Amino acid sequence: MNRRHLRIPILTLALLAPLLLLGAVRIGQAHEIPQRVAINMVVRPADSTLQLLVRVPLEALRDVEFPLLVDGSLDLTKVRPLLSEGIEVWLRPGIRVFENGRALPAGSVGAFRLASPSDQSLASARDAFATVAQAYRTQAPVNALNWITREQALLDVILEYPITDSDARFAVEPQLAHLGIRTVSTVRLVLPDGAERAFQYVGDPGRIELDPRWYQAAGTFLSLGFTHILGGIDHLLFVFCLVIPVRKWRPLVAIVSAFTVAHSLTLATAAFGFTPQALWFPPLIETLIAASIVFMAVENVLRPAEVLERRWPVAFAFGLVHGFGFSFALQESLQFGGGHLLMSLAAFNVGVELGQLAVLAVVVPVLIAVAARVTSARALTIVLSAFVAHSSWHWMTERGGELFTYDLALGGSSAVMWLGVLRGALLLAVATAVAWGLSGVFDRLSGRRTSEASAQGT
Repeated sequence: MNRRHLRIPILTLALLAPLLLLGAVRIGQAHEIPQRVAINMVVRPADSTLQLLVRVPLEALRDVEFPLLVDGSLDLTKVRPLLSEGIEVWLRPGIRVFENGRALPAGSVGAFRLASPSDQSLASARDAFATVAQAYRTQAPVNALNWITREQALLDVILEYPITDSDARFAVEPQLAHLGIRTVSTVRLVLPDGAERAFQYVGDPGRIELDPRWYQAAGTFLSLGFTHILGGIDHLLFVFCLVIPVRKWRPLVAIVSAFTVAHSLTLATAAFGFTPQALWFPPLIETLIAASIVFMAVENVLRPAEVLERRWPVAFAFGLVHGFGFSFALQESLQFGGGHLLMSLAAFNVGVELGQLAVLAVVVPVLIAVAARVTSARALTIVLSAFVAHSSWHWMTERGGELFTYDLALGGSSAVMWLGVLRGALLLAVATAVAWGLSGVFDRLSGRRTSEASAQGT
């Protein structure tokens, strides 16, 4: 190859070298999405302005290239303009605020600063707002820091929203889950009288009513209960097993009602905190739920339909277990009910029942229609129950394996242990009393009293 032919590749490499170098620099400067991001917000209405203070890790503002010193720390003398850029791109558009249901204009930036991980000013709402505002007024957004890295720094920002009434009902809709792979946020509302409400959630929770009215809480938890039962395949399979062999509406009402009363009882008990706090308790309940499905499916295969139509006591007993399962979904959300705990609990339970009835309204007529067209309704019951038993058996063994990874000791002091035992005994006594009190109603619905009277007459 002669020199003339070599000139073209050499010239091409010479032209591409700056671009390749720039690309390498860009790749080196790229920032990965943080695995876990903790976000703190404090909301404070005052006069004609609502102030919202948000604290996020600086590393969550990924595409902002903050200047660094040779030792890898932030160049604090040049960081201020880039903080403004990061706020406009990553934070301000991601927070919506509502006053009495009306969306407010996008918040304006009132102040900002950098803080160290050891800063505790957010513990007091008054100190938090004053500290950030003071740092901003003195042109010291870095809070007199001397040395800090991008990974260590926290960004505090005050956003301000014009409002008409500081006593109005406010709501926030944060959309900040994009800041990390997993974002855990805490929101505190400071009311004009000094009272506070706190909320915690993962990801983007939708609109949060910070001080909801009773009907707002009821609507939220009604929807939550309805969607929870529709998404709870294990609860639905249990109800499905209950109704597979039943061909009459009165026994069906008795069975479903017994299940409803029982899970409502333990759901209310759990909502008020009368449940074990041990780590093994949720896996235990999940295992028992799967076991309840296996039991009901096997019973469908082994026992005649006439007996299964009077199975409301079994439905009641297992309903107590399923109520604890419902409570796990409810406990994390009760914080959004504000001061309306009873209303939220009742609405959630109604939502669960509506979802359950919606499923039964579809499933039961289909089962009755199919049973009327097959040669053996008993064979249909066996086939369907065997299919359910197969799936739930795998759930039971998987959940049981997870359960036995925990230390199943009661733990704690003897006083705590005996308090838990006493609570369990009290719940069992109440459940027994409720079942005994309603037994006459359930027996009449299921036809047990009628069949016993006929037997005595013959």
